[in-house]
Amino acid sequence: MYDYKDVSELSLIRKASRGDTKAFSELYARIYKELYRFAMFTMKHPQDAEDVVSEAVIAAYENIHKLKKEESFRSWIFTILANRCRKKLKTAHRMEELPENMAAAEQDHAGHCDVRSAFMKLDEEDRVIVACSVLGGYASVEIGRMMGMNPATVRSRKARAIDSLRQILR
Repeated sequence: MYDYKDVSELSLIRKASRGDTKAFSELYARIYKELYRFAMFTMKHPQDAEDVVSEAVIAAYENIHKLKKEESFRSWIFTILANRCRKKLKTAHRMEELPENMAAAEQDHAGHCDVRSAFMKLDEEDRVIVACSVLGGYASVEIGRMMGMNPATVRSRKARAIDSLRQILR
């Protein structure tokens, strides 16, 4: 049995593109927490976050052979996830009135809805950049590599996106 834990990400992507399910499984294991964090930030409920991550991973698995640049795998899968989040939010569209006797934890959660709503107003690439940076902890060099951008471009787009979020939230 072959152990993929020490295999490079690019090598795993190549193997997964050729139909190696274990290689794709290892890719998923390496990125799951980041995908889930992004989905949790975007969605209202943990179950919805789990659902969109599952849908995105299935779509990525089914379409990995269409990935044009292997270096762009992470931005590609985050884009799929962002699209799934947007689609689920549009179809669910359950913005209920908050009862006055709601528990404090639920009220705190409701306060985050404005941030999520503002986040979803950003351009798709900007959402991926902010999510990778803020939620995933990636440096601009790493994000640039993932998205095929210059690190300085990543930094300026991130700064503009965060400024946009501030303006929306005022």
